[in-house]
Amino acid sequence: MAFEGLTSRLQNVFSKLRGKGKVSEDDVNEAMREVRLAMLEADVNFKVVKEFVAKVKEKAIGKEVMESFTPGMVIIDIVNKELTELMGGTQAKLAKSNRPPTVVMMAGLQGAGKTTTSAKLAKLLLKGNHRPLLVAGDIYRPAAIKQLQVLGEQINVPVFTLPAGNSPVEIARQALQHAKDNGNDYLLIDTAGRLHIDEELMEELRQIHEVTQPDEVLLVVDAMTGQDAVNVAENFNKQLELTGVVLTKLDGDTRGGAALSVKAVTGCPIKFAALGEKIDALEPFHPERMASRILGMGDMLSLIEKAQSNIDTEKAKEMERKMRNAEFTFDDFLEQMDQVKKLGPIDQLLDMIPGMGKMKQMKDIKVDEKQMGRVEAIVHSMTKDEKQNPDLINHSRRKRIAAGSGTSLADVNRLIKQFDEMRRVMKQFSDMMGPKGKGNKMMKQLSKAGKGMKFPFR
Repeated sequence: MAFEGLTSRLQNVFSKLRGKGKVSEDDVNEAMREVRLAMLEADVNFKVVKEFVAKVKEKAIGKEVMESFTPGMVIIDIVNKELTELMGGTQAKLAKSNRPPTVVMMAGLQGAGKTTTSAKLAKLLLKGNHRPLLVAGDIYRPAAIKQLQVLGEQINVPVFTLPAGNSPVEIARQALQHAKDNGNDYLLIDTAGRLHIDEELMEELRQIHEVTQPDEVLLVVDAMTGQDAVNVAENFNKQLELTGVVLTKLDGDTRGGAALSVKAVTGCPIKFAALGEKIDALEPFHPERMASRILGMGDMLSLIEKAQSNIDTEKAKEMERKMRNAEFTFDDFLEQMDQVKKLGPIDQLLDMIPGMGKMKQMKDIKVDEKQMGRVEAIVHSMTKDEKQNPDLINHSRRKRIAAGSGTSLADVNRLIKQFDEMRRVMKQFSDMMGPKGKGNKMMKQLSKAGKGMKFPFR
């Protein structure tokens, strides 16, 4: 996960500060040395690190900090605010033209993920009740047009193309008119990329820019290229006047230096971040939330937004009733798995919960699609009666379920044992939430009941 190394290092620094009743100037200098090293290791631009540390140090050595009852917490708050400012301060929203369509031009080097990101952005706009039109403007990369068409079909968004022989500039010109004629309020132009920046590429992009007069010019950069991503952004910005940046593959880079450097170096805000390969794995970039994640404070707002947009409220209420009355079945279990999968990878969800990053057992949790697929196969191999009443599943039935699901008897036994344990915990939790339940007693018993529970097949 992005910033994993930086988060770990910063938490070590701040744990030392928290334990001090008084913080001297030497303590601050030592902490800032470690912060500087941690940021450089995370591939943050050297100049950015230098300025960041200087700002934090200047504020941290102030009288109000030194005389505070909790100086360590005050310094952490200063770092949090400065990190937020470093990444743009507040969320930079996508432009919206007063005269539709809003034209969004996607630029970037080959391999950065422009085509996929264009489709992801279209999907995000659909959720906001917009009518986007995708434009296949990359006529050079083999199968680029076909890729965009396939993605468009998946998300039910139209893709504008022209027959071979038409230039990207002509495609963009006709696409703009098509959007106006058909009531599309966003026009997303997927442009060609190169392995490096060259004059031919930039001239073509400038011509598309001139013809369409885009409201947004978004540069798509691969966060895993680290400092190179910042250099690419700087070069594109000089020639195209970017309005924003989209960071892709942010989930795959434990350093994350590009996210901390690109705004300071180019002046262009990060507008979106891609945290996975799935078509809905694109999020608006919130500097304050990202700063909170980096410092290990979690990101409950993003987690709540994910839940609100992906979880069926009525189903959730019914599930809560079943848990309360101990009526939870394997059918319900499958439904819950489906709801969780919609929220995204488990490790990313845990990163959003304050304090979870510090817990070693939580860091070790890795649930991949194959594991969840095996669990689903086992449940699907059960009869309707077995799903509704798991107590029916004796040894011979378990052997049949294992054979039917392509798993082992041990796998089936483990899942049923964990399911029984989960139902027991839910029953205890429900009982403790009753009128006689007490908070401390509830937490102690829940902790005791939950010990040893693991995800299936870990």
